[in-house]
This record gives sequence, structure tokens and C-alpha cells, in this order.
Amino acid sequence: MPALPDLPPLSRSAIDRAAHLRRDPQALAEAWERGLVLVVGPDDKALVRDGRLVLLPPAQAPQGERLFLGMAEDQPYFAIDGDLVPEAVTGEAPELLGEPQHLWQIGDTLPDFDAGLFTEAVALIKWHRDHLYSPATGEKTEVSDGGWVRRQADGTQHFPRTDVASIVLVHDGLPGPEGRALLGSNAMWAKAARKRYSTLAGFVEPGESGEAAIAREVREEVGVEIFDITYICSQPWPFPRSLMLGYLAQADPAARITTDPSEIVHARWFTRAEIEAAMADPEGAEIALPMKAAISTFLIQRWLDLR
Repeated sequence: MPALPDLPPLSRSAIDRAAHLRRDPQALAEAWERGLVLVVGPDDKALVRDGRLVLLPPAQAPQGERLFLGMAEDQPYFAIDGDLVPEAVTGEAPELLGEPQHLWQIGDTLPDFDAGLFTEAVALIKWHRDHLYSPATGEKTEVSDGGWVRRQADGTQHFPRTDVASIVLVHDGLPGPEGRALLGSNAMWAKAARKRYSTLAGFVEPGESGEAAIAREVREEVGVEIFDITYICSQPWPFPRSLMLGYLAQADPAARITTDPSEIVHARWFTRAEIEAAMADPEGAEIALPMKAAISTFLIQRWLDLR
């Protein structure tokens, strides 16, 4: 059996976030002078060249809030929400620096450090964009603590938010090429050129465990009861601010599938042979599977490897 991958693509952060420096303005100022900066554009893209993120010295970075991402050995790293990258600042056109790419496009191919840095930067930047004002008073908030807090004038603090979701690969428990997994086609993909299928998922509600949430979501979306729920791993998914808790679970393939059309337009059981064929030829397959950076693909591969 092939070796199982250790972590999903966006869970490979290798940076020391050095939280002890966040409340030290002098240390942050000194770190900035020798730092490297990841610029994330308004469309959430960053520049990539030769399979690596393009990181700029501070003097070439655009203006913007300096968000402290952490340290690797003695090297500080920051992120800025800005243009990719003004030619007047860098002296080079953006296309000469690298190619703009989304995290979900290349997260699975970046080295561990770059994947973690990009994921952290996008998640933090998207939170700042959505939390410019106090939800209680409507007043403008200010960035502090190296970008990890927004403060109101009265000192009230707001911290980056993470929304927890559960996601599951439902299978029949059988080994071999005829073992089956239940995948659904989301209503958001109804107009896609090829029918797209993925694992089932949903947000954890207040007062609910991850296991209870995924059992509820599967019941609501496809009308099937699951059992033997096994936690596998988690992955941040900063679109805009999710943490995905990944599971495998079993269900009876004879159970009637009843979809909620507002969520899932179609669901069915696929054999290992069908899914392996679709993964081997993603362009020529009749169905489309999840993007490789998604934890869905990781869970599908984990199930495929359970021979």
C-alpha cells in the first residue's frame, strides 16, 4: 500500500508565528527593516515564480498595514494587502516578477513553507478586510499587535475569526476496486460544463461537536445516516475563514438517497475504480473532482489507499 500523505496541502505551515513579538512595537519595527514581504492583491492572488512565492524587501513593498506572519530561524516575514506590485515602487512590471496565482490554484504544489505562509497571509488579510468597523458600535477600528488585533477607541479588542466546518468522505467499508464512496454535486456547480462531485461538508453550529455536525449535514444533504465516524485531520481553508475538520465515515449503500436541492443537486455512490480513473485523467474524465489543494482530495486519497 502506498505511504499515506501526512497532511493536507494547506496544513503544512512551517513558520514560527512568534506571538511574543506582536506587542513589542520596537521589535516589530526592527523586524520590518530586515523582513521579507508577501504581497496579496485585492483578488487574493500572490506572485509566484519558479514554483516559489515572490517575497519582496520592505523598500520594494507597496504601502499598507504591516501584518506580522512570524519568523523562520532569524528571518522575519510580513504580509501586505496591496497591488501586485506597483511598477513605480519596484521598478519592474508585475509580470516580470512572477505570475499572479490564487492559493487554491497552487497550494498543493508550493513547498511546505510557502504554502503555510500564503495560507496564513490570505486568512489574516481577509479578516481585516471584513472587520474594519466594530460590530457593536460601527466605529472604525485600528490595527495593532502586528496585525493580530483590531482595537476600538475604548480599548475593546477584536481577534481574527475562524469558522469551523466538518467534511467527510462517506464510504461503504469495503476494500478493493468495488468499494464505494458517496459524493455529492453542490448546487453552486449546477452550471459547470462537467458535473462536479465532492465530499459532503457543512459548518459546525453553536454547541455542536464536529462529529455531530457532519452526521447532521449528511442527513440534511443526502438523507443518509452515517456511522463509525473517524477523525482524520484538519486544514485551514481561508475562503474566507474556515477550518475544515476532516473525517471518514461509513454508510449503508442500500439506503435511499434524498437530496436537499438547495444544497446538493445530485449524489451517488462511486467505486474506487471510477474515482481512481477520474483522478488519473482529470481533463478527460466525465466528472470533475475537487481541486488538489482542498482537503476533499486528501480525504478521497486516504480512502483510496485503504485497500
